[in-house]
Amino acid sequence: MSVPNLNLLRTLHVLLDECHVTRTAERLHITQSAVSRQLTQLREIFSDPLFVREGNRLLPTPRALSLQDKITSLLTDCDLVFEPEQFSPHNWRGKIVLSSSDYVAQYIFPDIVELLALHAPLLDVSYQLWSPSYTDQLADLDIQLVSTMAPNIPAGLSGIQIGSDRAVCVMSATHPLANTKLDLTVKDFVAYNHVSVNGGGDKDSFVDVELRTLGCRRHIQTTVPFFGSALSIVSRTEMFLVIPEHIAVTMQDFYNIVYKPLPFPSVLNQYWLLWHPKYNNELSHQWLREHVLTLMKNSLYSMGQ
Repeated sequence: MSVPNLNLLRTLHVLLDECHVTRTAERLHITQSAVSRQLTQLREIFSDPLFVREGNRLLPTPRALSLQDKITSLLTDCDLVFEPEQFSPHNWRGKIVLSSSDYVAQYIFPDIVELLALHAPLLDVSYQLWSPSYTDQLADLDIQLVSTMAPNIPAGLSGIQIGSDRAVCVMSATHPLANTKLDLTVKDFVAYNHVSVNGGGDKDSFVDVELRTLGCRRHIQTTVPFFGSALSIVSRTEMFLVIPEHIAVTMQDFYNIVYKPLPFPSVLNQYWLLWHPKYNNELSHQWLREHVLTLMKNSLYSMGQ
């Protein structure tokens, strides 16, 4: 036996409560004739009269009474399904994974963890180093939020811009060219070996493209996956390192480095928070990305400073 219309059960539920067609119609905001038609359908479905008339009232049959608790439970469950979603960060349980470069992981991620520990203390938080190869796989990966550099929001993803800057050339504060007031020339730029950061996405491939148009090339002597390693190497050698300006600015407090403008046009680095559209309307994710975005824009280590 199947019930073709959930509204029939709602009518039966109210009839059992009121035992009166008129009052049932008033509660359901339908006509008395509509209630009568639905009662006829219910009698056919259950093969039982369900109610018998006794003067001006209806008396439920044993079959009808046996259905009362079941219908009440079923309708309560149905109502719960359609209740508006509620979200409280303080009661948020589960796990989220944030992904970014190692720079964000080291200098901004701790602030994110601190914020979540304060406002969502039951939430588990993990970090994963971002790779551009994950972009087309994000729908299937257990990564809820990504901080990365890209020309624009990748097709098929949702996102919001954090900020932007341009790349600069970093060198040791004791480098022969560090204290000169003159800007670097292309000849200067290619005269020294370079260290390159290859972890977490494309950082400086535009440099080699630009140099080829100028008929020259640089020598990348060392490649490392992390900004910290690259900056440590630069501070101890005469190598150059091309990185975003906001990182160069903040890392001067930690490494013996200086930076200069590139001797050729630099592409605009644009930084995004990205996520898969399946999270667009989820209240917990909306709360998460709003707070992470605010934190990243205001961080001393971000491109907003």
